[in-house]
Amino acid sequence: MPFGRATTVRPLTTRGRLVTLGALGAVAALALTGCASNGTASGDATETSGKVARVTVTLTNDGSDRCAVSSSTVGAGPVTFTVKNESSTAITEVELLQDQRILGEKENLAPGLDPVSFTATLTGGKYQVYCPGAEHELTGLTVTGSVKSTANSSAASLLQDGTKGYAEYVDGQVTDMVTAVDELKKDVDAGDLAAAKTDYANARPYYEHVESDVDGFVKKGHKATDNAGNLDYLIDMRASNADPAVGWSGFHAVERDLFANGAITADTKRYADDLATNVHLLAKLVPTLDYKPEDLANGAAGLLEEVQSNKITGEEEAYSHIDLVDLAANVEGSRQAFAYLKPGLTKVDPALTKQIAQQFDATNTLMDGFRNADDLGGFDSWDASTKAAHANAISQQVQALQDPLSRLAEKVATA
Repeated sequence: MPFGRATTVRPLTTRGRLVTLGALGAVAALALTGCASNGTASGDATETSGKVARVTVTLTNDGSDRCAVSSSTVGAGPVTFTVKNESSTAITEVELLQDQRILGEKENLAPGLDPVSFTATLTGGKYQVYCPGAEHELTGLTVTGSVKSTANSSAASLLQDGTKGYAEYVDGQVTDMVTAVDELKKDVDAGDLAAAKTDYANARPYYEHVESDVDGFVKKGHKATDNAGNLDYLIDMRASNADPAVGWSGFHAVERDLFANGAITADTKRYADDLATNVHLLAKLVPTLDYKPEDLANGAAGLLEEVQSNKITGEEEAYSHIDLVDLAANVEGSRQAFAYLKPGLTKVDPALTKQIAQQFDATNTLMDGFRNADDLGGFDSWDASTKAAHANAISQQVQALQDPLSRLAEKVATA
């Protein structure tokens, strides 16, 4: 939600109409299968079970933080990655990347927890296992087998394919957010203040990855300008834009109680319950979205506007000061939208594509300097001294990325 926005919020149009809860009709609750699943798997080396290959990623600290991948080569097809954090406090997430796209990930990987897994169906080509905070963050992975050539595909068809992959990414993020918010609600209900603070920081990135895509859903029976029915407003309102007629709600109401008041009350439990209810509603609606290439481009630019207007100022996380967690998530969400457009955009304007990719790399490198395993969410606290020392540098780098990215929508819309 951009800084300074009035209390009314804009609707999001999809399939030519406003999206409301009433538009669900007879759609049942969907079990989404995004880029990450919540199952577990075993196996310390690459192996094949039926038609599924298995790779283990082991995180350790034996003098330095290491990310060991059990194999550098697998065959094409479904691959299950099992992640075990044995002793690393600096590495809290693992991602599977191809050409900057996240194809699978696991986050909040505290040492000593049970192994977790995700499964992705991979075609032949080069991939990378990315472990932010490791001594060697990127490990190459080669997938052998045939791969469909896109050499003769048109830019328009490649861009359209990108929208389909991005839709799966958004669905996966919202599915994981439901799980994270349910955990937050559970610990709030139990009165566990310390656990709830950790849960809050863990849940925030999922929304920040995709907020520009899911900010226009309106409950049935409400107008688009009615904050009482706008899901984005109810989930993510801040004190600075709170509508007195609606009252306090959402993530930041919980944040205020946990971090500023330092207490879980009956009101806190009500806020957490309302948040969980609205996030579950959002998860039912998100699969109804259709994306055009320019939607991805506009969303990517919108997330960077969020960085400049809310995160760098410290307004977003006024009580917990985990703004860098949100900021990094906005950049990551923007990068994913660009990455899914990249094959088609390369045909349209290879120079612009290269420029944007380089600026994303520079921004990621800058943000990696703020990773801190000892702080909530894995990033330095955005307190007054940190903000004074670094806000200008972050803002300048984000602007350097934002300038070429702002040209993207027109390019892909006319491809």
